[in-house]
Amino acid sequence: MRAVRQRRVWLRGGLVALMFLQLTLAGWILVSPRSFFDRPWVGMGMAYNEHLLLDFGAMNLALAVVLGAAARVMERRLTRTALLSTLVFWSVHFVVHLRYLHTMSAADDAWLMTALGLSVVAPAVLLILERRTDPLDLPSAVRNG
Repeated sequence: MRAVRQRRVWLRGGLVALMFLQLTLAGWILVSPRSFFDRPWVGMGMAYNEHLLLDFGAMNLALAVVLGAAARVMERRLTRTALLSTLVFWSVHFVVHLRYLHTMSAADDAWLMTALGLSVVAPAVLLILERRTDPLDLPSAVRNG
């Protein structure tokens, strides 16, 4: 029983950490899209498009809301949906960046792909952790017998 509680604590903490990552990205992009775009690992030789960046910021904000809701209520379907959505986003984002590695130095490539790789691994690990945790959506009266 103690192990289950510890897994729930780690799961909630992971959801909150992912939420803050998405909030940080959303805030930066929505407040200062040009500043975000001017990072070498963002622009990657492409033309600046404020509209697309603002849409990307809004998507990050929406994902943060879903992750935050999952962390708050810890309901199994919502938690899985939030983590799967995050995993899909970061996995596709990782693959997209693979196409543009030629625009940066090898050192920048290594740092970027490491960071993006961790962004893929984190929700995957949390999904595994979620599967090993007792049902999150049972009322406490049912769980306690």
